[in-house]
Amino acid sequence: MSGNTIPVLEIGGTHLTAAVVESGTWVIDRDSLARVDLQAQGTAESLVEEIGAAADALRGEPGATWSVAIPGPFDYDQGIGRFEHVGKFDSLNGFDLGEALMKRIKPTPGTIHFLNDADAFGIGEYALGAARGNERAICITLGTGVGSTFLINGQPVSTGPAVSPDGSIHHEVYQGRPLENTVSRRAIRAAYSDAAGLSPDSGPDVHTIAELSRAGDETARLVLDRAFGALGETLAIVISRFDAGILVIGGSMSRSWDLVEPAIRAGMALADPRLAEFRIEQAILPDDAALVGAAYWASLGSDTES
Repeated sequence: MSGNTIPVLEIGGTHLTAAVVESGTWVIDRDSLARVDLQAQGTAESLVEEIGAAADALRGEPGATWSVAIPGPFDYDQGIGRFEHVGKFDSLNGFDLGEALMKRIKPTPGTIHFLNDADAFGIGEYALGAARGNERAICITLGTGVGSTFLINGQPVSTGPAVSPDGSIHHEVYQGRPLENTVSRRAIRAAYSDAAGLSPDSGPDVHTIAELSRAGDETARLVLDRAFGALGETLAIVISRFDAGILVIGGSMSRSWDLVEPAIRAGMALADPRLAEFRIEQAILPDDAALVGAAYWASLGSDTES
């Protein structure tokens, strides 16, 4: 690839994606792209070694600017994990991952920027995707739970009365309960199993429930409509409060767009009829947005270096 490049690591609960991204064009070097398994319950040392091995394969330039997208809770300014009672990366709680990676990655980076993985997704959709050109955008991911970022001119905002607590929609409440008790992989599976008289452990996953809905399973359709309708009702409040101009939706569940979007839109219109025609877009870069966003963020010279 020509021009300056930024090596990027996207760290998830079960996997790590690594790639080199060209600064300015935000094109991903497909030859560098790799996805490897990650043992989130491993020791800090084993995790650093797994991450470091994937990083070394990118062959970054000596003194290069690196970017790492990782879920919270995490001190992104200092590069220190704050994982406690979240069921993953427990060994990184209080651990200086930034310092450890600076020592482990070869050649040694010049700088490592850290940012939230949901923020990276939103920033990527702003840089090259569906949120491009929008002053105020909300980008969410529907996977295990509900990830989110609030963007003003491509900059994530996580504080203030206009956004959800910590900039995270999963902190919102629906009918007196945490939103993810209604809208999450766990909640949808449990709702279908309960309605269909199945054991919670043997109930189908969300993509199968979506297939059943398309095939005419009324129980599946009602479960999905209720879950994503509840999300729409919640989003109506969130969108109005932030004065957003667009909602961008990604994540694994967004692949069932024919089921997700109408239910969310119906919920939004129920809560606020003025939002009946609000602009909702499916992510343009569902698999690449976080990598692009992480590189874009690092290029801005933010305050997130380790």
